[in-house]
Amino acid sequence: MSVRGELFTTKVILDNRSYFFNVKENRMGDVFLQVVESKSMNGEDFNRRAIVVFADDMKQFFKGLDDSLSFIEKDRKAREKRVAEKKKPVAALPQKQRYIKKNQHDNMPKRTGKVHIVSKKTAD
Repeated sequence: MSVRGELFTTKVILDNRSYFFNVKENRMGDVFLQVVESKSMNGEDFNRRAIVVFADDMKQFFKGLDDSLSFIEKDRKAREKRVAEKKKPVAALPQKQRYIKKNQHDNMPKRTGKVHIVSKKTAD
C-alpha cells in the first residue's frame, strides 16, 4: 500500500477541469473509490470537490450511473431526430401537404427589404 492508502489512481483532463479516480483503502481495510473534481478558477486557485463510494455500494452506484448514461444517449438521439425532421425539405412532404404549405406562403407579404403596410378593409 502506498501513501495515504492509495491503491490505484488515474487522471482525466477536460478543458479547465481535471478528474482524479482514486482507489483507496482506509485503516479498517475498507476499499473505496474517491472521485475528485479539480477546477481552475482564475488560473491560480483551484476549487476541489470529492465523492467517496465504498466497495459494497459500487454496484448500485454504477447501475445508477449506467441508467443515467442510457437516458442521456436516448435523449441525444431523440434531439437529433427532431432537428433532422425540422430540416426536411418541403419536397419530401406528401403532395397534399406541399399544396397546403405553398398556398399558405402565397398569402404572405414577400420580403424584399422594403416596408410593407398591410391593412384590412372593415365593413361599415
